[in-house]
Order: sequence, then structure tokens, then C-alpha cells
Amino acid sequence: MRTASLARDLDLNLLRVFAVVAEQKFVTEAAARLYLTQPAVSAALRRLSDAIGAPLFVRKGRGLALTARGEQLYARAAPLLSALVEAATSPEGFDAATSARVLRLGLSDMFEALLLPALCRHFERHAPRLRLIVTPVQFRTVASAFASNTIDLAVAIADELPAGVSRAPLFDGGFELLFDPRHATLGARPTLAKYLAHEHVIVSYNGDLRGVVEDLLRIERRVRLSVAGFHAVGAIVEGSAMVATLPAVIARGLAAAHPKLARARVPKELALQGSTMDLLSRDSQRDDPMLAFARGAITKLAKTLAPK
Repeated sequence: MRTASLARDLDLNLLRVFAVVAEQKFVTEAAARLYLTQPAVSAALRRLSDAIGAPLFVRKGRGLALTARGEQLYARAAPLLSALVEAATSPEGFDAATSARVLRLGLSDMFEALLLPALCRHFERHAPRLRLIVTPVQFRTVASAFASNTIDLAVAIADELPAGVSRAPLFDGGFELLFDPRHATLGARPTLAKYLAHEHVIVSYNGDLRGVVEDLLRIERRVRLSVAGFHAVGAIVEGSAMVATLPAVIARGLAAAHPKLARARVPKELALQGSTMDLLSRDSQRDDPMLAFARGAITKLAKTLAPK
């Protein structure tokens, strides 16, 4: 019963005062170290003695000496207090060469094929034991992924973000056309009429036949195919007369993977503004060294993807 009462009523700050007095042997010196007044230190010692039910110090000359109960308490409490101080004052270390931590990364489908292989190779060289969990996100789902704590970082286009999540722009890619010049005649920058004369493949998260051109510019295209992601667009366009209107970074990556394809600028009349590709992270984790390492790697690699 006494133990339960003590556990309920004991103020752990009293143990800190007790430990410092035990080390200094004088209330005056202990008060100065604790930035407290002498009466406050003396009151804390009385409260601790009352809570424990035994005296902890006796007078020894002008100073204090521990009683047998005090010696016992100090022997047990001092190491624990030191460990708590160490935990509070020493930041978590991160050694990229040896850390086996897990990075939970949200990637939009447009970046999974472009960024992920290079990021994995970077980690293999510089953080060989770091583990990676990739979660698909897009502008409608990235906020909920942060809110549900399923991701640490994300690379995506994002509209509204939850409080406490910040964005760092990676690049503003604009749009380009991707086509197979063996089957589609466009040139370096086609006219709107030539663009609209072709059939189109679009990426739609709505599962319909409307893309950015229809929704933003109210211009109707001959949409032959609508897919839910960017992964297969290069293979679809290759060998067909269909044209894909894509974020420039995606068009560049797909053209590199499919050398027979060509890129072109969008018609002047479209004037499509590209969405900014962002690196998203929680403000509360800005000082996490592992996440800082990952953000640096992603930022560096993203520069190699910027359209040229």
C-alpha cells in the first residue's frame, strides 16, 4: 500500500534535486546548479523525505551527508537520472553506412519508375542497410497518407496538405507531347489543328475520358484510351498513332526508356501550366537525421530528372 501511494504521489523532479544535493554536499551549491533558491531546495528535500518516510540527509559540519536510506536511494536513482539526462541531451545518431532504419516513402506513379531505381542505387552505395517501403500516392491521397502516419516523406503533386506538413519544390516541369514519329506526324511544335487531328491516350485518376486539356482548357480531343497511371504509356504510344500529353519529366523518362519515341512542345494555344513536383515532409521530423539524409538524396536525384 505504501509503495502504491509513493508511486502515485512522488514528483520525479524531487529525485533530481536529491541527486544534485548528494553530489554537491551543500544546499547552496546545489541550488546554484539547479537554478533554484536555497529554500526551494530545502523544501524539495523535505517533501522527498516525507514521501519516502525516512530521512535522507544528516548534518555533517557545514554540509550534508547521506543517511543509509539516502545512500541506497542515490545508488539506485543516480544511474537512472544520468540515463534520462543523456537521452534528453544527446540527439539520435545516424550512420548511413550501418543504419538499418526503415524509410516509408510515398511516391506518385509518375516518380516510381523514374526516381525509385536511382534512389535504390544511391542507398545501395551510401546506406546499404537502409530499408525502404514505397506507398503509392497521388494528389488526392497524399494528405491522408500523412494524416494516417503511413509515410515519412512523399514526392508528389499536392494541393491541400494537413497542418504540420511542408513542401519543398523540386521542379516545375510543364507539359510535353510524347508520340511515335513513325506513325504520328507532329514536328517539334505542332499546331492545335494537327494536335487535335490525332487520337490521344490520357492518364485519368477519375476513370473517365477527360484529362487536363478537357478540364482546364475546355478543348475536346479524340481520346482513344484512358489509363490510371503513367507506367504503360510509353509502351502504348510506341507503335501507334496516339499522342500522350504528359508532365515533361514523365515524357523525358518514357522517351529515354523507349528510344523510338519523340517529344514535342505542346501547341501554343494550349498554354498548359505545369504543376510543381514537391518533396513533402512533416515539420516535426525536420531534425531526424535519417530523413534529412533521404531528403538530400531525393533532392539531388530530382535535379537529374528536370526536363531539358
